[in-house]
Amino acid sequence: MNKVRIIGGELRSRVISFPDADGLRPTPDRVRETLFNWLGQTLYGRSCLDLFAGSGALGLEAASRGAERVVMVEIDRPALRALQDNVRKLGCANVSVQGQDGLEFALRDAHKYDVIFLDPPFQKEYLPGLLEILPRLLNENGVVYVESGAAIVVPPPWQTVKSGKAGQVHYQLLQVTQI
Repeated sequence: MNKVRIIGGELRSRVISFPDADGLRPTPDRVRETLFNWLGQTLYGRSCLDLFAGSGALGLEAASRGAERVVMVEIDRPALRALQDNVRKLGCANVSVQGQDGLEFALRDAHKYDVIFLDPPFQKEYLPGLLEILPRLLNENGVVYVESGAAIVVPPPWQTVKSGKAGQVHYQLLQVTQI
């Protein structure tokens, strides 16, 4: 089992475990620190969706930082079991875990979110389709955090609010210019 540490909030320094899985790479500590600086250190009252949750590092970090509700979506069975175990072990009553494909979940979900974490497998071409459907899942002033293997040029109605690169990982914070 691989391990990653939660870096902030009430679960700070707690360690979560996750299995080896094709394409599963947790967001590095430095990138998570930057992301949560962008979002504000606390997420009190916010609703978050972690599509392609993988290790759960982003969703559990959001829960640790006070998010009111976190939905984590993962289709890989061993990763899903690890997510469920970590949520139970950490006692995260504000986190639900859904065992399905992130794109399928996004197409069917009727809830709205303040923050959507989007870290799909780099080798899959999920981003164009997701960027088309995600505006309807965002609350007003909601943001989407995207990790990708290459910098992406976002189509309208999206705009890049912040961006960075760490090693082979490009990351961006996106917002819809008009809903």
